[in-house]
This record gives sequence, structure tokens and C-alpha cells, in this order.
Amino acid sequence: MPKNLPVRLTAQGERHLRAKHPWIYSDSIESLKGEGEAGDLAIIFDRKKNKFIGIGLYDPDSPIRIKMLHAGGPAKINAEFFQKRIAEAYALRATLLATDTNSYRLLNGENDGFPALIADVYAEVLVVKVYSLVWHSYFDEILSALLTTSGCTTAVLRLSRNVQKHAACPEQWSEGAIIHGTLPDSTILFQEHGITLSADVIHGHKTGFFLDHRNNRKRVGELSAGKEVLDIFSYAGGFSVHALAGGAREVTSLDISAQALEVARANVALNFPDAPHKTIAGDAFEVMAQLQKDGKTYGLVIVDPPSFAKKASEVDGALRAYQRLTALAVPLVEKEGILLLASCSARIDAETFYDLQKQALNYSGRSWKELERTAHDVDHPATFPEGRYLKSLYVEIA
Repeated sequence: MPKNLPVRLTAQGERHLRAKHPWIYSDSIESLKGEGEAGDLAIIFDRKKNKFIGIGLYDPDSPIRIKMLHAGGPAKINAEFFQKRIAEAYALRATLLATDTNSYRLLNGENDGFPALIADVYAEVLVVKVYSLVWHSYFDEILSALLTTSGCTTAVLRLSRNVQKHAACPEQWSEGAIIHGTLPDSTILFQEHGITLSADVIHGHKTGFFLDHRNNRKRVGELSAGKEVLDIFSYAGGFSVHALAGGAREVTSLDISAQALEVARANVALNFPDAPHKTIAGDAFEVMAQLQKDGKTYGLVIVDPPSFAKKASEVDGALRAYQRLTALAVPLVEKEGILLLASCSARIDAETFYDLQKQALNYSGRSWKELERTAHDVDHPATFPEGRYLKSLYVEIA
């Protein structure tokens, strides 16, 4: 059973809590009564009146020592508390679920009040990814509520590497385990705005697919009619399929992973068996340079790289990589064509990314016009600065 740990924060830590920031770092803890274990409840009292101001999950293995569940007046952390949170999260997805879409993120970690826990739905399969052992004591009741709310008949457990390797990882937890129902095939077909796509929910990246770009994929489809499209860092081909659905004349998917391109071809074939779709396996920087030498241009170019800055020391290199990608991409855009530039690096804030891209676009020597900026889709709410990791910029190149 989790213990209650009375906690008092530093003045700065208390300010963060009152601002409803979900992370309390170890250096923000002034005093802690007792020896805490993962999942114990940190009961936080204010510095002046010793009044309850918040409650969170204690995590001795992370610099984010307290993962906040609730700030404000008293709260009881039980099954009913989690059920209410999950129902609220589901309600936020109502507009998306009213479309021809049955794949969505039901819980977006801290942004839905579940720090270090993600729940994605692919048709009738629920995939829960756990990033911290703090959830072990509460997992069964949360899983039950997720299954009831989503209506899923199968559930799969995914674990972060640090959880998998932890000596205290529960025996019943294993990466890719089927924890409810049955799963004859790890590849699940699902619908995204009427498009059929696939996710490998046991072996695929994250939970099997990148759902956060859904609205951008739909937007690409709306912009693709009659155009030749280049999808750089295409991964499973989500942008490519939507471009073809939107009437693209031809689509080329470029990725360094031959295996990812196999999935991209399969996703295209699910929707358009005879589509004008080509693939190129290779390093994006090298292939873009070669395409430029060959004089190749496209009506729409999508540049959606993986995160270049997973830690602070990688930020400077990531900024240089983004600038280089833009410099390589602009010559590949035909006159009056469209360029989509995206970043999922949480350590690079949106304004820094946009300013960087403007500099690179100005340096290209071609005139350009900003069309729009976008962020996460509705099922990826961002309620604190670090949660706003996805940013995308659409520009027209003259």
C-alpha cells in the first residue's frame, strides 16, 4: 500500500505548484518526512500556514521527484478520482471521435492529469505506455476505467526502457504484454479521417504510431490536389497516404529505414493499391542534396524529422540540423509550392523554432509567405510549457 509522505517545498517549488506545473524537482523539496518509495503519495503543505496545497506521486528514481496529481484543496486519490479524470479526458476528444476516426490518445500524460502515463486507442485495442513505476499500485483500477471508457476489448502494455530495466519492475509487467483480451496479430488497422492505417502495437515506436500529427496529415491531404509530393522522414507513410487521398499526382516517401518504408507501402496499398507512390531509402540529408543536384522539384515538400534534441546537450546541434534541412528543402519546392516544416523536439520551444526557420528561409534567397502554424491535434492537449513539443510551419515558396 502506498504511504503518505508529508512534504514542504522551497519557495520556488511552491510557486511552481501554485502555477499548476505538474513537475516538482528534487531540489524544490525542502523537507520530506519518511523514506519514500515509487508511488507513495506526497502530501504537500504550504510554508506559511501548513495548509494542504497539493498531492502527487513520489518518484525516488527521477529528478522529477514528485509527479503532481492535484493542486488546490484536499483530494482523495482512489479509483473514483482516476475514473473522473479519464471521463474528463474522453470528453475532450468528443469532436475528434465524431469524425471517421477510431484512433486517438485517450490520456496524454501530465496534460490529462496522468504524469508519466500514456494511453492510446487503435480501433478496439488500448495501448498503455508506462514511463515510471509510480503507477504500479494504481494500475489495475486505471486500466479498468480506461477499458470501460474506451470500449476496447484488448489491452497491451508498453514500458519505457528505464521501467523495463528497473530492479523493482513488477514481475507481471513486461514490454508488449497483452494484459486484457486477445491479440491475434500485433498489427492493427484503424481509421483516421476515413483513411485506413496500421500500427504495430507491440513492436512499433512509442505505442505503434504517431497520432499527434493527425490534423497536419489531414491538412496535407487538403493541400495536395494535383501536386507532386515529397514526404521526408516519412516513417509509416501517414502524410503520404493523406496526400494521395487528397489527389496528389505522385508521392515519394523518403526514410532511412527500409522497414519503415515497407510499412508505408503497405499503408498506401490499404487505401490505393495502384497509387503513384515511390519510395527512397536513404539518409535524408544526402538524398535531398542529390535530388537538388538532379534538379528535382515538388509542389509540396514535408520535412518532419524525429526529435533531434532528447537532452539539453543536443539542442545546439538540433538547431543546426533544422537550419540545414530547410536549406536543403527550399530548392526542392517548385515555384508557388508549399513547404511544411515540423519539429517534435520538446527542448526547442515554438518561437525559437519559428524564428530559426524564418532565418533559414530568408537566407535561401527565395521569397516566401507564411501560410499557417499548427500544433498538436485535440487529443494531445498541452497544459504546461514542456508539454507543447509539436510545432509546424506551412510556407509558400515563390
